[in-house]
Amino acid sequence: MDDPPATPILDYAHRVAMYDMDRTITRSGTYSGFLMHVARQRQQWRLLLLPLVGLAGVAWSLGLIDRSRLKAINLRLLVGKRFRRTEIAPLAESYADKVIARGLHPAALEQIAADREAGYRLLLATASFHLYVDAIARRLGMDDVLATRLDEPDGTDHIHARLAGDNCYGDAKFARISDWLAANEMTRDQMHVRAYSDHVSDHPMLRFADEAVATTPSRKLKQLAPKMGWRVVDWRARK
Repeated sequence: MDDPPATPILDYAHRVAMYDMDRTITRSGTYSGFLMHVARQRQQWRLLLLPLVGLAGVAWSLGLIDRSRLKAINLRLLVGKRFRRTEIAPLAESYADKVIARGLHPAALEQIAADREAGYRLLLATASFHLYVDAIARRLGMDDVLATRLDEPDGTDHIHARLAGDNCYGDAKFARISDWLAANEMTRDQMHVRAYSDHVSDHPMLRFADEAVATTPSRKLKQLAPKMGWRVVDWRARK
């Protein structure tokens, strides 16, 4: 007996398009750019601490610290141990304007528009900080955002240069996605999922998708994608 036909996309209760951000939608990473933007606009003397940022990078490359610790150290050096949201928010907005104006793959914007037109709920899932990702997501027209959180004690305007919970990366990102799906009462059999990423660390999200797309992929993802049957596209080819 022949296998039953696949359920038509229109018959699903939910359609979700999951996007990584850095080097998927954007042409380059945004984390370092944001820190430099804040330092230049707010406290230029912090640029003198860039050699310490470099040393932290070496410590990470040698396995002495993990990604979460590296991100917290760099944030503390270039922004501060503790800072006010009301002070940083305008800089997040101006940085988002900069990214949108000059830092996106036009083909990524076309795909986002096509998914929106097709009725997909747009989820941006990234390891970058909510601190500035939310501003970029609003400009992209994303419906929902999952990003790395910072410690913000209740009842204060202060943000501390330390992560609240896991870095939203790899398996931790997919755990956040799973929690988001549960909170929105979406079960796998009710959904059609598209997923887009440039990096092999997002293989849990890509495996979960009905349509997985390796976008301008890193070397390891470019090697993995054909084995998994994932489509490969180069969004740099569209100017």
